[in-house]
Amino acid sequence: MKKIRKGDTVIVIAGREKGRRGAVIEVLADDRVRVEGVNMAKKHQRPNPQAQLQGGIIEREAPLHISNVQLYNPATQKGDRVGVKTLDGGRKVRVFKSNDEMVDTK
Repeated sequence: MKKIRKGDTVIVIAGREKGRRGAVIEVLADDRVRVEGVNMAKKHQRPNPQAQLQGGIIEREAPLHISNVQLYNPATQKGDRVGVKTLDGGRKVRVFKSNDEMVDTK
């Protein structure tokens, strides 16, 4: 079970973006995540008339390694480590290590 998923709010714990917070846009296969509004990089885009793409310099989120982000715990207002617990019905849920509170409240 992945500890960080798309849509989770994370906080950056290392690097030049340390302390920034945002939602995960996507989790890539090579243990990297793209976080909304964090680690912005400029990309020179060539115009493509067939795909209706306009050329120019666009800004987009560059991936961060998953070890440089922590799941944001709203109860403690900090980043927190995540563990996995199995409920009585056999369902696995993510829990915060600091207060044993469930991340998935579905």
